[in-house]
Amino acid sequence: MLKDSFGRTLDYLRVSVTDRCNLRCVYCMPPEGVEWKPHETVLSFEDFLRICRIMTELGIRKIKVTGGEPLVRRGVASFIKNLKKFPGIDKVTLTTNGLLLGAYLDEAEAMGALPDGINISLDALNPERSKQISRNGNTVLQEISPLLDRMLKKNITVKINCVPIRNNNEEEILPITALAKDKNIAVRFIELMPLGFAAALEPVPGGEIAALLEKSYGALTPYSGVSGNGPAVYYKLPGLAGTIGFINAISRGFCETCSRLRLTSVGFLKLCLSDDLGMDLKELLRAGVSDNELAQAITEISIKKPRYHNLSEVYCVRPSEHPDGMSEIGG
Repeated sequence: MLKDSFGRTLDYLRVSVTDRCNLRCVYCMPPEGVEWKPHETVLSFEDFLRICRIMTELGIRKIKVTGGEPLVRRGVASFIKNLKKFPGIDKVTLTTNGLLLGAYLDEAEAMGALPDGINISLDALNPERSKQISRNGNTVLQEISPLLDRMLKKNITVKINCVPIRNNNEEEILPITALAKDKNIAVRFIELMPLGFAAALEPVPGGEIAALLEKSYGALTPYSGVSGNGPAVYYKLPGLAGTIGFINAISRGFCETCSRLRLTSVGFLKLCLSDDLGMDLKELLRAGVSDNELAQAITEISIKKPRYHNLSEVYCVRPSEHPDGMSEIGG
């Protein structure tokens, strides 16, 4: 079982299968996009599967497939099908912006390999505001309701992820919350993290969002009935069939219970979202190491996982700047 030096069990792996994306969201990329990693530098699915298999043997129980936008890379449905075959895996889930979700569901359903859960990043329902944030005129908005129904009918756990940004999409908080009115989904509000281009933007604290929701709906009641891999804290609101979640990395923090590792598209095992500490597993693969040698290397580097992130004053006096954006490190 993987553990760090602070006694935390590390059983959750986020796998970024690509740094590419079909959107240019203001908190992730500049309008012209970023310089993509050359194709030959990105791990093959075979390499990803080898690393994931070894890590499940070391105690990883939950895997999140992410990006960039994972669905721009062909073969994700087959990749998830293979991940789900590994002994010991409890859940394989997917995070997506939803633009290619319908076609993906068709493919995954045909091969009998639907993920256990799908998170959809959705920062605005208003078309103009969505275009402003994503810098893309094509949105998933006209398809969102039937897609949610389709996933729920297949017993897929559905979560909506919204990143509120001051003077950008604050007016979207209540409309997005209302998606949970008649559907058993989780709507989650994630505090903007000052990574890459997001550092120039102002987050909306989770406490402020909670106050807005209580003013509109009534008291938030703590709720423990949502299964998940990450740090979200969930609540029920009067009149909503679904739940509300908060991921308050900046104003509250949750490092004490962090159980995750991240594998980037180029094979770097990243120990913390805000730290460069980790190991280039691709280099080891190219050197021809055995499975035992790779497992030993992963075990030894995992012990060095930092105690806290350095994104806010919760854990450090002066938060550090981080040039890498979310598309490069898998969120």
